[in-house]
Formats: sequence, structure tokens, C-alpha cells
Amino acid sequence: MAAQNETRVARPRGGVTIPAIVLALVVALGVVLWQRGDLNELICDGDCGPSNVIPPRSLTTDSMPDPMGPARASVGEIDPARLSAAVRDGLRASVLGPRVGFSAISPADGRELASFGSGTYIPASTTKLLTGFAALSLIDPQASFTTRVVQQGERLMLIGGGDPYLATVIDKKSKRVERADLATLARRTAASLTQAGVTTVRLGFDASLFTGQAASPSWESTYVSQSIVTPVSALWADQGVVGGARAKDPAADAARRFADLLSKRGVAVTGEPAAGRAPAGAQTIAAVRSAPVAQIVEALIGTSDNQAAEVMLRHVALAAGQPGSFDGGTAAVVDVLTSADIDVTGLVLRDGSGLSRSNRIAPRTLAETVNVAATTSRASGLMSDLPVSGFTGTLVDRFASLTTSLGTLRAKTGTLSGVHSLAGFALDADGRPVVFALMADRTERAAPLVAQAALDRVAAAIATCTCGS
Repeated sequence: MAAQNETRVARPRGGVTIPAIVLALVVALGVVLWQRGDLNELICDGDCGPSNVIPPRSLTTDSMPDPMGPARASVGEIDPARLSAAVRDGLRASVLGPRVGFSAISPADGRELASFGSGTYIPASTTKLLTGFAALSLIDPQASFTTRVVQQGERLMLIGGGDPYLATVIDKKSKRVERADLATLARRTAASLTQAGVTTVRLGFDASLFTGQAASPSWESTYVSQSIVTPVSALWADQGVVGGARAKDPAADAARRFADLLSKRGVAVTGEPAAGRAPAGAQTIAAVRSAPVAQIVEALIGTSDNQAAEVMLRHVALAAGQPGSFDGGTAAVVDVLTSADIDVTGLVLRDGSGLSRSNRIAPRTLAETVNVAATTSRASGLMSDLPVSGFTGTLVDRFASLTTSLGTLRAKTGTLSGVHSLAGFALDADGRPVVFALMADRTERAAPLVAQAALDRVAAAIATCTCGS
């Protein structure tokens, strides 16, 4: 797109009128297409992600402490009766089934404006909001995780640091998150060995940072066997995926890939890489660092990345002094929420991704997590990570038929068979902010898109409501 402040060459006025109009139209059209996300395929080779999207005007007001967070009311308060009336019919849609929960909160004071249903619900991937909030609350958002190689004589040990996005080689098309890669680690390792005159090594690998089970017993038994998820590990490359299949032992798979990369750099690796612990006193000879935690959370929220969420759950556990396991991580998340005065009534967590159907979360817990994150300096980045309706992440293909709601809300999605949820915030027709959570966990499994559209209509009803008191 041409810059709008280019140097101009004077010409007769009549000679430039038509080209100028055409140029203005092209510029205007380009801006509209960019804001709508229609140029993503050309510019970003797919969804450009929240950080590259021009925020819709309805989500940026002068009163917002954070440009992408729910503003404190500046155009009057929300009338609870009007809000309830706006969503009532949508919540009763038969396609959503008999178990529907809703909670709406005022960002100004945290009071509940409207509610529907009772108890807790299967949250699906809205669980990641709790994981992301805990991660940003306990871990420095600029911290990163290190994958390193240590040497003792002719023995090397590849040590996993829990980098959820460690790659085999850098993918230049990846715009969502910076990635450390094994190819760079192998190059640095080979350079150090060559300088020391070492040309042949034995290789081991250490993935002991995380403990406990690699797959949750509360997951469907087919998740691992059918390559739906990779067993959680502190060491993997490309999340253990090779040719579309997921490794059953991702740490061993990463070590084999690393050995191949060393061989291509002139370092011979004898035997098969063996699991073990790094020997005391071994010298670090090469390392690569992950993207910062803030960027990792942005990616896992925007794309609803189950693998990254489970890795971050373990980092939350370690930051809280708990074992790096499912149990340690979920206990740490509950502690973080409780410390933040978030209502955890009925909360049951079995994982960090929401794959478990044993998870139970109340809509109010989700809504309060969003609201508290917006006013907490360390966790406020969670607001800008939420997908924008019709623009980014898991909402990029939703709300298409609800044109008045495009770009008027941000929310994390949750989807399992028969389960649909949304949690985030919306601005009503006059710009009043509403934090909300919407959950349905007994929808018709044969019509998931219909149920999803019904859920979107409820959220859209908030965005199109003139709900002022």
C-alpha cells in the first residue's frame, strides 16, 4: 500500500483529479480490507494475530487503561434489566440444550449484572484463561525457557527447559511466536566441540524438569493413541509432530532429531540417545531461549493451543513451588485465583488446556478472571490476547453473519463435542463495557456449528444492546 505522505510532483490540477480519486479509493479500500482481516493471507500467510490487527474503534476508547481491555464505564452504567432482556431469548434457544450458564460483570466494580443457570459447567478451552492468568501472575512475562546442551568429556546431554514452541528448524512463516530451534542449537554445539577438537560424541537427553503423568487420566483414552495430543514433556521439537503424527516419546524423538543435526554439522553421534539426568558439574556449551512468557500465552490463547497450555501449567506449578505435574499445576492455578479474590465456588481442574471433561468451572469464575486480569498489571496482557470477533484467532471465522458485532467483542472460545463456551468482554451499542462468560455443556453433538452460532448470537446481543440505565 502506498504511503499517504509521499512527496508530490506539481501537475495541472485537471490532470490529477481522476488518479487522485482512484488512489484515495484504493487507500481507503486497503485500510478497510486490512481492518477486516481480508489481507491476512497476503500479508501474514494466514491469521495475522492480535498484535498485528488494527483494533476496531469500538474496542479502543480514551477511558481504557489498557488499549485492549474492558474500559471503565464512561457513558453511563449498564442497566441489569436491559442486559438480561437482551440475552434472555438467546440463552433459552433449544439448540443450546438444557444446561446453559451465563454471567455478566460490571468492570467498574465487579458486581454481577446478570446471570442465567446455576452451578458449574464443562468449560472446554476457556480453561486456558485460568492457565494464562496464573502464568502471567506467577512468572515474569518477559522470562523465557532455555534448552541447553552440557558436556562431560565425549558425552553430551540435551536438557529440556520446557519450551512449548521449540522447533526443529525455524519456520519463517510463523508469525505468532518467536521460536528457538534445534538447528541453531546444533550449530552452536558443533562450533564449541570443533573448537575443543571433539568430533565424536555420545548423546543423552534429560526431560526431568516435569514430573508425573504425561497424559491426564481424565482425558479420553484415544487422545494420545489417535495423535490428538502429544504426551506432555519438558523436551520436544515441533510439539512432537513428525509428518502429521505425534511422537509417543517426544523427548527421545527430539534427541534423535538433534543427533541428525549434529551429524550434518560434522559431529558423529554414536549409538542411540539415552534418557538420563545431566551429570553434576557438566559444562553448558550451547543454549537457545524460548519466546518470552507473554508471547507464549498470547499464542496459546489466540490459537487455543492445547500442547502449550499443558506445558505452561507445569511452569505455573514450578513457579509456585509445586511439582511440575497435572496435580501441581492445577493446585497452583486454584491458589492464584483464590489469592486474587476470584470466586472459585465449585471449581474442579484436571488439566490446563480444557481437554478434560472432568473440569468444572462456573461462568462467574471465568468472568471474574477476565475482569481481574484487566486491572492487574502483570496479567493485563491477557486482554489483548483474546481473539477479536470476526478478526483474529479462534474467532476469525465467526460472527460473519452478525455484521454489527464484528470487532465489538473479544473472547476465548471453548469447544468439545456437545460443549461450547465463550468468555471475554463486549462493548454495548453505546460503548459500555460488559465482561461475560457463556457456557453450554449439553448441546446437540450432531449440530456443533448451529450451537456455536447460537452462542455467538447471545454474545452479539450484548454488543448490539443499548443497555444504559
